[in-house]
Amino acid sequence: MTPLPDVAAFDVDGTLTVRDCVGPFLLRVGGRRSMVRALARHPRATVLAGARGDRDRFKELLVGGVLGGRSVADVERLGEQFAAEVHGGWLRPDTLARLRWHQRVGHRVVLVSASLGPYLHPLGRILGVDGVLCAEPRRAGDRYGDGLEGLNCRAAEKVRRLDEWLKAEGIDGATVWAYGDSAGDRELLARADHRLLVTSAPVPEQPEGRAA
Repeated sequence: MTPLPDVAAFDVDGTLTVRDCVGPFLLRVGGRRSMVRALARHPRATVLAGARGDRDRFKELLVGGVLGGRSVADVERLGEQFAAEVHGGWLRPDTLARLRWHQRVGHRVVLVSASLGPYLHPLGRILGVDGVLCAEPRRAGDRYGDGLEGLNCRAAEKVRRLDEWLKAEGIDGATVWAYGDSAGDRELLARADHRLLVTSAPVPEQPEGRAA
């Protein structure tokens, strides 16, 4: 029986990158005025989300307000450009080197992130990863609708998406490595067989005791 490949699951913002990507991308698409208008559309919901610290609802309001009604093709074109910029200057060299180590030794690599699909799918293609699981803006035909398609890809939703992907790939018994930097990655890290909380300290190119 062929052994299952190991799977390495990487968070993106703050783990693979040196900064958050969601805000800068929405600014690129709509500008600051568009972001302000997005939150002003539903003032009560915005205030409640802020008061409750409901990051998921706040993000839905922001993404829906900026992307809603815009052409999918136009936003995806901007996403391709943004992904190239992230790859060119926003990636952490140390965690990128660890990702490349996983690829060299034959592990499957998947991005599991609350970042947005229009730029994360192109970034995944540039990096040559096997899967991209992320926050997907809702579509309405050839334009974006209001909010997100399903739940924001953070916390327990990261685990659900990863397990769903593993099952679809026929490797749901695989050994899982996970990398994350925030409270939103806690459940993903707990799910993994091998885990690393990424901090400001450099990540070694390969785990101790493992050959390239």
